[in-house]
Amino acid sequence: MNNKELYKDLTDKVNKRIKSFAVLIDPDKIDSSAKLNQLIMMAVENKVDYFFIGGSLMMHQNLSWVVSAIKEGSNIPAILFPGNNLQLDPHADGLLLLSLISGRNPELLIGQHVLVAPVLKKSKIEIISTGYMLIHSGKPTAAGYMSHSQPIPSDKPDIAASTAMAGELLGQKVIYLDGGSGAEKPIPPRMIKMVKKSIEIPLIVGGGITNKEKALQCIESGADVVVVGNGIEKNPGLMTEVANIVERYNHSLNVHN
Repeated sequence: MNNKELYKDLTDKVNKRIKSFAVLIDPDKIDSSAKLNQLIMMAVENKVDYFFIGGSLMMHQNLSWVVSAIKEGSNIPAILFPGNNLQLDPHADGLLLLSLISGRNPELLIGQHVLVAPVLKKSKIEIISTGYMLIHSGKPTAAGYMSHSQPIPSDKPDIAASTAMAGELLGQKVIYLDGGSGAEKPIPPRMIKMVKKSIEIPLIVGGGITNKEKALQCIESGADVVVVGNGIEKNPGLMTEVANIVERYNHSLNVHN
């Protein structure tokens, strides 16, 4: 995909009420070329819309390798989902510039962004400003621990909605509700619905989606992009199940229209 077209593509889909499916790859959890290539092939076969690439830590220097493999093996956009300002690769198609608006850690609201801004400004990577919100998922997650932030309680959809509205008013292009890697529970449908009704920008939702029923519930509640990562690591067949759910939902929408 050409530079500066990712966000337009996403908003065009949202305006048509078309749902998208993103597969999250943590480079630290990919330990072989065979495993990575198989994942990419499955994504191509299942018509996955986006690859999100990143994690809370970077123990191994796998990021550039993963991005290159995706670019060589598919036409699926490779979008960085960085856990810190070191997780950059100039060959990626896009980058979710995360501002952790659910927390009060200034480093993740603006601090690390200042450090990396000169590099991003000169790059050809499409930057998508993202209001990132951590939601309590039943247990502490790596994202919560590393960000030194308190997730929004899962039974407080009004706080989530107000936070999302603030992010939109501050100029964020998308809102991302996340339970974090290894989340025990997905984002509650009531919260997704309230957030979606409160904003006019795309809504991405991930964390705790371990079966097709949870994926469908997430989509029906208002998520424009559903993200699955840890669930696919444990059960690769989940990719096909979620892809089928998204395809059926979009097809039923076209039929009724």
